[in-house]
Amino acid sequence: MKRKYFGTDGIRGRVGKAPMTVDFILKLGWAAGKVLGKADRGQVVIGKDTRVSGYMFESALEAGLAAAGLDVLLLGPMPTPAIAYITQSQRATAGIVISASHNPYHDDGVKFFDANGFKLPDATELEIEALLDQPLQMVGPERIGKATRMEDAKGRYIEFCKSSIGFHTSLRGMKLVIDCAHGATYHIAPAVFRELGAEVIEVGTSPNGMNINHQVGALYPESMRSHVLENGADMGIAFDGDGDRLMMMDAAGDVKNGDQLLYIIARAKLKSGDLGGGVVGTLMSNLGFEHALQADGIAFERAAVGDRHVMEKLVHNDWRLGGEASGHIICLDKTTTGDGIIAALQVLDALIGEGQTLSEACSDMTIYPQTMINVPISQPLDLNDSTEVQDAIAAAEGELADSGRVLLRASGTEPLIRVMVEGQDKAQVAELAERLAQTVTAACGR
Repeated sequence: MKRKYFGTDGIRGRVGKAPMTVDFILKLGWAAGKVLGKADRGQVVIGKDTRVSGYMFESALEAGLAAAGLDVLLLGPMPTPAIAYITQSQRATAGIVISASHNPYHDDGVKFFDANGFKLPDATELEIEALLDQPLQMVGPERIGKATRMEDAKGRYIEFCKSSIGFHTSLRGMKLVIDCAHGATYHIAPAVFRELGAEVIEVGTSPNGMNINHQVGALYPESMRSHVLENGADMGIAFDGDGDRLMMMDAAGDVKNGDQLLYIIARAKLKSGDLGGGVVGTLMSNLGFEHALQADGIAFERAAVGDRHVMEKLVHNDWRLGGEASGHIICLDKTTTGDGIIAALQVLDALIGEGQTLSEACSDMTIYPQTMINVPISQPLDLNDSTEVQDAIAAAEGELADSGRVLLRASGTEPLIRVMVEGQDKAQVAELAERLAQTVTAACGR
């Protein structure tokens, strides 16, 4: 069945427009409570990022869950992976995150974790959706849920992050720029790195409800670069608004993306014997990343775009490490979901263990030039049924041979076809991408 409300990572949209309205979110809390709390009364953990709309939606979810007979544990502003961890550690029924991740403040969303700290399966989301079309029927007064607040959530999660690397690892002597995007890591990440010994220069740690992700964080490394260069820092570490993805930067101001960071972690785990299988990337993972892993004898498989799909393949393969170039990195030996802080610590642990700088650790991996063109479409276009598009793809792949890749896919959230070409020759890549984009535009006009 096709999902009506849930996307690849929960429900998301513009605040005040369906589905991100107070009445809908209240009913979502009730429907989720009815589905997730079947076995017993249970308790649901709720956390949020720093958007001003989080206060409103937190109250709506709390009311809906209470109406379904579930208790609520409120954490306040916390990174998405922190909600997954505390849900599991509290033996809660489920966890809910109020966040639109890397989107601007005027968007918001709701995503769920099960009792084990994993994203909900499709079947459970469909069950919740089915109830959303039914009348809200609250439990009797004697069964209404209660809400409490966890006062020490911040400290618990800081200690959990620190425990993801060995006690022998110290960051003493390191100068780090930590960019929190005015988001959920603002009061967590600086403390983690300071307590491990680093000198921390804070960026994006003054949220006001509307500046989340605004010209700071993982999507805007320029801000981090200026601080790294001005302060002579060893590295920069930037998170997105909800803290489940990151980018890092070396002392020269060069950004290292998720593929490069995964490569560093994978090599370190291979050397220590802790890799536990291969690495899962996505259709967007750079071909240079795949070739570098192959050179080290590390198995690699691609999943569909989205950390949800990476997780599914990791579980299927019984592997532990995967992620996306965008900075979602999943270390299943440490936690149950993508976690920017924990992934950054794994990179730092690897660098310290090898006595390398960030740039040195990436030197054996070549990032192939990649061109991405978003082609607006006025009507749905089935790429597989378009002869001219398929012929153009075949021609481009023939020109690239084994030195590149072509990927065309429809956006899951916008009326766009994403055209991606990568290869060793930058000029050739750009030319082929433009040619394919023109073919898609022409095919859509017919």
